[in-house]
Amino acid sequence: MKLGIFLVLFGGHPFEKALDLAAEAGLKAVEIGTGGYSGGSHVDLDELLANETARKQFKHAVESRGMIISALSCHGNPLHPQKEIAAKFHDVYVKTVQLAQKLEVPVVNTFSGCPGDHEGAKYPNWPVAPWPNDYQEILTWQWDNKIIPYWTEWGKYAADHGVKIGLELHGGFSVHSPGTLLRLREAAGEVIGANLDPSHMWWQGIDPVQAVSILGRQGAIHHFHAKDTSIDPINVNKHGITDMQSYTKMLDRAWQFRTVGYGHDMKTWSDIISTLRLVGYDYVVSIEHEDGLMSVEEGFSKAVRNLQGILIEEAPSEAWWV
Repeated sequence: MKLGIFLVLFGGHPFEKALDLAAEAGLKAVEIGTGGYSGGSHVDLDELLANETARKQFKHAVESRGMIISALSCHGNPLHPQKEIAAKFHDVYVKTVQLAQKLEVPVVNTFSGCPGDHEGAKYPNWPVAPWPNDYQEILTWQWDNKIIPYWTEWGKYAADHGVKIGLELHGGFSVHSPGTLLRLREAAGEVIGANLDPSHMWWQGIDPVQAVSILGRQGAIHHFHAKDTSIDPINVNKHGITDMQSYTKMLDRAWQFRTVGYGHDMKTWSDIISTLRLVGYDYVVSIEHEDGLMSVEEGFSKAVRNLQGILIEEAPSEAWWV
């Protein structure tokens, strides 16, 4: 495995300075944002698609520092019911897939998106209860008319360009759990997999070790994010896991994102890393830092230090003891 970073963390720095910060920390991979919710401050999609020299310089900047590009990420909602919003996210997705092929990057990370509840809707609708039956009817309509058709077509587009899709299992989007990911993968093909982020499993009440096992046995983990979550035992009983308070209200929220090791201990993270190896995932563990209690620099450095101590980097030995 290689330790990497979702480089949007250093979006306030020029590209090469951001790469220097990653390389100086001993990282071996960078995941680069191309637009959408995460922004694309380090990428000019149109310039890189049109200019081969610019692409070579871009790739050389990474490789000359001893790193690889693990993924291009364009997190967005291409299923947004407002067509002009959906079109912008879709356009970034298409260009990101094209650029990934040209840069020989194997994975594009994004969200599944979430549609509205009918053709004339203005806002996404995320059903999370089976009753009243209206919610089941909405869910069926969304999957049959929006989610499966879109990803069947545009998953194939990615596959035709030699690229896999890593969907981040994130609340608020139609694919948000191992089960919903496998449902879409069955319908749209093995090009669809997870950009698995344990932080979103914990707040949904899902054990990330089991999520890794469930998805990994199907070969359905295409990329992996390293981010933690802490659960406040008092606030969760007041607000529930679907706490809608702002992330800035950290004292009152039911849960909050933390840097690695500050929501769960390193034994838990060691189990996650070991289970990744057990199911055959031997790619990048990409640090994503969204810890409101720490600066960018401190949260990043602590995540690096904690993960470097448990990452399994070398190929396993032969079972010499048997």
